[in-house]
Order: sequence, then C-alpha cells, then structure tokens
Amino acid sequence: MPRPPATFVRLHERAWYRNYVLLVLLLAYIFSFIDRQILSLMVGPIRQDLGISDFELSLLQGWAFALFYSVMVLPIARLADRHSRRTIIGCGIALWSAMTVGCGLVRGYAGLFLMRVGVGVGEAALSPPTYSLLSDYFHPERLARAMAIFSLGISIGGGMAYLVGGLVMEMVSQPETLVVPLLGAIRPWQATFIIVGLPGLLVALMMLGIREPPRRGGLRDVAGQVQRMPVSQVWRYLMDRWRLYISFPLGTALLGVFGFGMMAWYPTFLIRTFGMSIGEAGAWFGLMYLVFGTAGTYFGARLAEILHRRGHRDGHMRLIMLAAIAMTVPGIIGPLLPSAPLALLALAPTIFLKSSYYGSSGAALQLVTPNQMRAQVTAVQIFFGNIIGMTVGASSIAALTDFVFVDDNALRYSLAWVAAVFCPAGALVLKSCLRPYVKALDEAASRND
Repeated sequence: MPRPPATFVRLHERAWYRNYVLLVLLLAYIFSFIDRQILSLMVGPIRQDLGISDFELSLLQGWAFALFYSVMVLPIARLADRHSRRTIIGCGIALWSAMTVGCGLVRGYAGLFLMRVGVGVGEAALSPPTYSLLSDYFHPERLARAMAIFSLGISIGGGMAYLVGGLVMEMVSQPETLVVPLLGAIRPWQATFIIVGLPGLLVALMMLGIREPPRRGGLRDVAGQVQRMPVSQVWRYLMDRWRLYISFPLGTALLGVFGFGMMAWYPTFLIRTFGMSIGEAGAWFGLMYLVFGTAGTYFGARLAEILHRRGHRDGHMRLIMLAAIAMTVPGIIGPLLPSAPLALLALAPTIFLKSSYYGSSGAALQLVTPNQMRAQVTAVQIFFGNIIGMTVGASSIAALTDFVFVDDNALRYSLAWVAAVFCPAGALVLKSCLRPYVKALDEAASRND
C-alpha cells in the first residue's frame, strides 16, 4: 500500500483534528437519531390523521426503517472497507435528511412508509464506515472512549427528538393546519418532520471536509502487503469464529428489543396512562434521555477502561452482560408504577444502564477484527440489531397491546413483559461470548499491524 503524504500523516495524528472528526461524526449521529425517533412522539396525531392502528404505526417505526436499513447496511459496509468512508457517510446524511423532510410532504400512509424506507437506507451509510474510520483515527486504548462519545448521539439525539420535537409540536399545533408557501396546507406533524430534517443537510456538507485516514490493523500477505479480502473469505473468517461474531450481535440485538421498544413507546405510555400532553411527555422523556443517557454512556466507557486496566481483558463484553442483568428490574417495574413521577424515577436507572454499554458494544468487535472487514462486521451487528432489535422491539409491544391485551391503555403491561423476557435472554447469550472474545483478543495481539 502506498505511503500517504507526510503532511496528511501529521494532520491525521494531531489530537485536535481527531477530535474535530469525532465531533462532526457525533453531530451526524445526533441528527440521525432525531430523524429516526421523532415519529415516536407523534403517534397520536399521525394515527388520527391517517386512520391507522398501533400495529400499523409500529411498521413505520420498525419495519419500514429497520428492514431496509438492515439490508442496505451490508453492501454499504462492503464499499466502506474498500473505498472512501467519508464520501459514503456524507451521501448517507444527505439522503436521510432529505427523506425526513419528505415525511412532511407526503399525504398518506404509503407515502410516509416509503419516506421512512429512505431514511433507513440513508442511515445505513453512517455507523459501519464511522466505526472503521474511528478505529484508524484513535489508538486501541482510546477507541472505546471515542466510540462512547460517538454513541452519545443516541442519548443526545434521542433526547432531543422528544424534547425539541415536543416543543415544536406545541408551537405548530395551535391551528389544526398550517399554510406554507409552495406546499399549501399541512398538518402540524408534517411541519415537525420538515423542521427537524433540514439541519442534517448542513452536516452532510461538513462531512466533505473530513480526510480519509490511512488504514491500520489489516491482515497481510507473505510480502507484508495488506490483503484485499473477497466476500467468501470474510464469510469464512466470521463462520470460523461464529461463537463471537454471531452470538455477540445476537445478544446485543435481544437487548435492543427492549431498548428500541422503550424508546418507541414510553412517551405514548406516559400520554395514555397519565394523561400527559405530547409536549409534556416529550419534554420529560427527552430530558431524562439527555441527562441519564449521556451520563450512562460516559461512565460506562470509563468503567470499561478501568476493568481493562485491572486485568479484565473481556471487560467490554462483561460490562454489557452486567448492564443487561441490572436493567431488568427497573425495566419491568417502571411501567407498572401508579404515578407519572414514579414511572419517570424508575426510568432514570433504566436509561442509564441501557446507555452504559454503547461504547463497549461499538468497540468490542473493532478491537479484535482485521481492518479489511471492520465495517462489514459492524454491518452484521447492525443487521441483527435492527432486524431483531428495532423491528421486534417496536412491533412486539404494539402486537401485545393490540392482539393480546386488546386495549390501548394496556401499553404499560406490554412494556413490562418485553423487559422481563429480552433483557435476561440477552445476558445469557452474551455470557457465552466471554471465552471466545478472550481468544479473539489473543489473535489480534499477535497480528502484524
């Protein structure tokens, strides 16, 4: 592989530039979660205007977004392991932002479904290239912290989706319709999509200023050159280590069923059960997510570093497993409590623990995977996380409410059941990964970078 120019290497190695790259990627992740989650705050108005059920709404939250996200993430990751990652990310940001704006322009369920598909396809271009990019910008000892900072986009973006989205809905919902030049009459929820989608286009422009770093940590041939790996060789590598590369994504996906389901339906639970307005539910849930999600992400990354320094080489994996066990109890109890203040109080440790392993789940496989397949491995993890986590998370809660309890006000019991089943299941699967992960660390240590 040709050596990059010295001026680029110096820029690439400067701490301020690495941090600038991380900041731009964090902004992108924040806006991705705002655009992804804003729909969850507008369940009532969209259901009323389009005449759909909870389950049909859950298809917009889950399947429309997650199915195409999960399918497209695989070929996009393959491209990211061979071509410019910053270009792929920039195009993805522009696409999902435009599709979010499009959600506010459509007039019916089918059009909204298609726009959500576009949001999913665009967001598929963010995480796999980003994980690969960060693994080349940051030293392995600092990678988990960098991943955790990037993962703050989940708590900040998710929190802002509810907090800002609720405020925007309150501002624009005074009249039943708004008249906008060139667009005509639109509903308040449509205006909300347009308002939150436009800023992402500016982030896409910022991404064009990011430089592509030299790739590190790849498998090499006998001549010392970095190998190009065909898909068949990548697949063989992963299947030879399936107890790690299949079980770990499966374990985190089971936790995602609870996590995505809570994000999709907890605000609606507060509205239905305790009579909160959209603005109140959005403000409280968003504030809790901003505060405790951000704190959990930061302290989880620091705890993983402490575990590693004290000799726990499987610290990343062990942290996720312990967090899954710990969040089971508040996850079950929270929706069953008799008042809104108590339900929000139980939500605090749930969000903290749910967010605590974001950095570790992002860094764990990057630390043991050759460079030529890091984005593809991330894609496998995202594929499981979305096909199982997002689609089952949103739709299982809606299905329990619509088809088992047959009562909109039974949403609290659906949330509790999902926590009781999927958090312990995820912890059990992750426990089976501990030994294979240590073996993979040994392989990575002996690899010639």
